[in-house]
Amino acid sequence: MEIIPVIDLKGGIVVHARMGRRELYRPIQTPLARTSDPVDVVRGVMSIYAFQRLYIADLDAIGGNGNNHGTIVQVNQAFPQVTLWLDNGIADVDTAAEWLQQGLGHLVLGSETQADTAIVCRFSEDPRVVLSLDFREGVFQGPQTLLTQVQHWPQQVIVMTLDRVGSRSGPDLERLHTIKAIAEARAIYAAGGVRDTTDLRALANAGIAGALVASSLHDGRITSADLQELPKLIEKGPTYGRSLL
Repeated sequence: MEIIPVIDLKGGIVVHARMGRRELYRPIQTPLARTSDPVDVVRGVMSIYAFQRLYIADLDAIGGNGNNHGTIVQVNQAFPQVTLWLDNGIADVDTAAEWLQQGLGHLVLGSETQADTAIVCRFSEDPRVVLSLDFREGVFQGPQTLLTQVQHWPQQVIVMTLDRVGSRSGPDLERLHTIKAIAEARAIYAAGGVRDTTDLRALANAGIAGALVASSLHDGRITSADLQELPKLIEKGPTYGRSLL
């Protein structure tokens, strides 16, 4: 089970995500950092555990209101040992190809910003591309063909329950089971609602490869000690679920 911390960028700072209502996001206040500056916040997160990956949502780019590219470059330079997973709303083949050439990390294709399956089909074999299947209040956000044409999915797939982000309501295990059942050998990552190690153990036992987390790291419900002990906590789970940490 791999834990991937998340930061949401808006206007060059890290904001606190709550239930996918992006218009209400405010600058993050966290005991892990003195400011909401992205480098400060990531440094605080990395003080908890030596995470290998970091998920970044560029909310301005996703919403079509500019982007945080310069800030993302700064984070990449400050933490070269960390692989970035970036969702920046890219929805066309040429822009995706240009972004991948920059070598900043892995490109997350969010279903909510896709008009069709063209870009996912084009990069389905590229290990630097991750598909995020986005759901809000039980409704899939994106073209239905993207949800049903499993053969075009890349090898890494996020199941993102937007209305559970920052909600402390627990992961959507039922939907994760459903997606995993059709995903064949692809690695499935849970996003939204993860509260504590009990949730992480449930995800691992369900064969989920990893979890994207934010609030539970900042408010101390998942601690450095928890992360160090996590392999023992989930040792009764399937081998696939625990092999990545």
